[in-house]
Amino acid sequence: MRLKQPVLGGRTVALLAALIVGLPAFCADTGAKVNYLERAEEVFRIVWDKYYIPERGLFSEYYPSIHKPDLTYFQEGAMQAKEVSYLWPMSGVFSSAAILAQINPEKYRKYLDLSAAAAEKYLDGTRSPRGYQAYPAGLEKADRYYDDNGVAGIDFADSYEATKNAEYLEKSKEAMRFVESGWSDDFGGGLPWLEGVRDQKPACSNGKAAILALKLYRITGEEKYLRYGMKTYNWIMSTLRDGELGIIWNSLLTKGGTQCEVQKHAYAYNTGMAIQAAVRLYGITGNAKYLEDAKSLAEGSHKFYFGRTDDGVPFTNDMPWFVLVLFRGYHELYDATKTRNTSIR
Repeated sequence: MRLKQPVLGGRTVALLAALIVGLPAFCADTGAKVNYLERAEEVFRIVWDKYYIPERGLFSEYYPSIHKPDLTYFQEGAMQAKEVSYLWPMSGVFSSAAILAQINPEKYRKYLDLSAAAAEKYLDGTRSPRGYQAYPAGLEKADRYYDDNGVAGIDFADSYEATKNAEYLEKSKEAMRFVESGWSDDFGGGLPWLEGVRDQKPACSNGKAAILALKLYRITGEEKYLRYGMKTYNWIMSTLRDGELGIIWNSLLTKGGTQCEVQKHAYAYNTGMAIQAAVRLYGITGNAKYLEDAKSLAEGSHKFYFGRTDDGVPFTNDMPWFVLVLFRGYHELYDATKTRNTSIR
């Protein structure tokens, strides 16, 4: 459950690069003069120039790397930035490399392979099941978060689709196995945030798990992944959805294992992941309910997170890369319907 965010250099910049790659299709007939692919490639080059540490095959958390403030996205509270990045921000680089490699394999395959190799350095094989930990396993033992493993699995699935490298598919499946190990049936189901800690079941872990499962179903056709994606999606919608506002709340707090309370903190990325999952389920099943869910969440989130100043300047009331994850949901909904809702655009 990523609550308080510093401006993570690698994560913010690389996710921007990853997501604006999708904008040409979304904005093809809007008259926009910006070349979004060129912008994405420019930002991507900056990330690799400023953040990549060749001698380690890893990335720094910030630029310049001597800047080591406290990071506030951990279960135990603030921790100081270290020599290399934690997995969560580094995964933004991996995501962008996978997307660009799908567009231009010849140019970006090397970056994708280097990003995959960097991600693999976080794999902890000493605990069962194997899973990706928050910091490189060769440097120290660290906690293992279910949302981190969901992102790693998604990135490896996208890497497989870009390259057809079977090793990447196996790594995605391995991350899925770790994610599945966290499921518990108390409070109706769902995943916690951190391995071994059962104090909450956040939208971030469960949303990423649903998307990863549905990606693996699309690739493999194995029904177990569809079943997992559906049950996780259904848990999110029945537990964390605000039907009146049309958004997804942050987490189900499970106090002492006997009581629960919805944590009504609003972060745009939670709704974005639910929209993605709904669109994918609609594409798989043809069930119009999922499409209506996606449309309802898109409308609700747009009303909740977007506005204009008195001078007509548009703004969002969430962090930029959280909004970019919401954009991914909007973009997939557009791809599924080819309907341009001018209010959301």
